[in-house]
Amino acid sequence: MIFEDLKPQVKTIISNTEKAVGERLLNICELLETHIEYYNWVGFYFRNGDKEELHLGPYVGAPTDHTVIPFGKGICGQVAVSNQNFVVPDVAAQGNYIACSITVKAEIVIPIFVNGENIGQIDIDSNTPDPFTEADERFLEFVCSQVATLL
Repeated sequence: MIFEDLKPQVKTIISNTEKAVGERLLNICELLETHIEYYNWVGFYFRNGDKEELHLGPYVGAPTDHTVIPFGKGICGQVAVSNQNFVVPDVAAQGNYIACSITVKAEIVIPIFVNGENIGQIDIDSNTPDPFTEADERFLEFVCSQVATLL
C-alpha cells in the first residue's frame, strides 16, 4: 500500500532539522501530491493566533484566492469548529463549500492537534469523484500527528 511506503518518508522530512518548518511542510505537500495520484491540491491551513480564521500555509497545486478562511466557512472552516475529519465525496452536493477550482470533485480535511488544541489542518482536493477511503483518513491522521511535532 502506498500509504505504508510514504510513512517513513514523512518521518524523514519531519526529522530534517536542516530545513525550516515551512520548507518541511511544503516537502510533505509535494510528497503527497506526487505519489498519490488522486491528491491534486495539498496544503496546510493554520489558525491565525486568537482570531477565528485560518491562514493558508505551504501548499502545492493550483493557486488559490482562499488565503484566509473564517471559522465555519467552507470545509476547512467547518473542521476548525468541529475538530473532526471531514470527507466530502462530491463537493457539488455540499452546501457550505468554497470552490477553489471547477475541476475539484472531492475534498478531505484532517485537523492537526497540538496539546489537544486544533491549530490547523491538512486540506486535500481531488479531481476524482469520491476517491477518499478510511485508509486515506488514517494515513492523513498519521501525517498530522507527525506535523504536530514540529509546531
